[in-house]
Amino acid sequence: MLHHIKYNSENNSKKWITFIHGAGGSSSIWFNQVHFFKAYFNILLIDLRGHGKSIASPEGTKYTFDLIIDDIIEVLDYNLIKKSHFVGISLGSILIQKMVQKHEIRIEKIALGGAILNLNLQSRLLMFLAKLTQSILPFIWIYTFLAYVIMPYKSHRKSRSMFIKEAKRISHNEFKKWYTLTSKILPVLNKIRSLDIKIPTLYIMGKEDYMFLSFVKKIIIQHSNSKLITLSDSGHVVNIDQYDQFNSKLLKFLLSD
Repeated sequence: MLHHIKYNSENNSKKWITFIHGAGGSSSIWFNQVHFFKAYFNILLIDLRGHGKSIASPEGTKYTFDLIIDDIIEVLDYNLIKKSHFVGISLGSILIQKMVQKHEIRIEKIALGGAILNLNLQSRLLMFLAKLTQSILPFIWIYTFLAYVIMPYKSHRKSRSMFIKEAKRISHNEFKKWYTLTSKILPVLNKIRSLDIKIPTLYIMGKEDYMFLSFVKKIIIQHSNSKLITLSDSGHVVNIDQYDQFNSKLLKFLLSD
């Protein structure tokens, strides 16, 4: 089972928030959210396979989105959590939106930061270059390069440094498993965009998230239960870049009817 941590709410709430990190990160990226939200909700933090304190899968294991989602559902079942709000960042946003397709009943509200709904030309080129070099370069070189491209500005320094630090804990073999998964991402994103889900969904995006923000602006026009908030001086990892604003906007959304 995946490594996970629970925090009981300080107000005896029965409600849960489950936080899902992105590729190369770990549940530690939510430290600013834990301190804030445990006053209102029970919190579940999960480390995805091979990330944080979760062990890597055996050699030869092929990762699929369904496999990763089953991992998350297993943790919910183990902790007797029937329903939860879900908050995700980057790849975590894809996992949550994919989870809706089979486990909608387990999800109360959705909040997504650094949401990935499609890949622009630049991101597709980056994935192609990573594919070409993953067998000859240390993966941390590749990951560091990607981190600087996706989070290039001074205001992204803290989030960029944290993700590079967390990525150093991942093995090269584990990196290749996750890269193989993300290289097959386009059909998954196509399906996500085609579904107008009924679950209330909030996108909290940095105004400097230049690779992914434009796609979110398009999707909220098509998806009737979705809305977008953008935060200044923030990039892809908005929950770190502007955590105070992220927390206050998210809390208002979760407490609203």
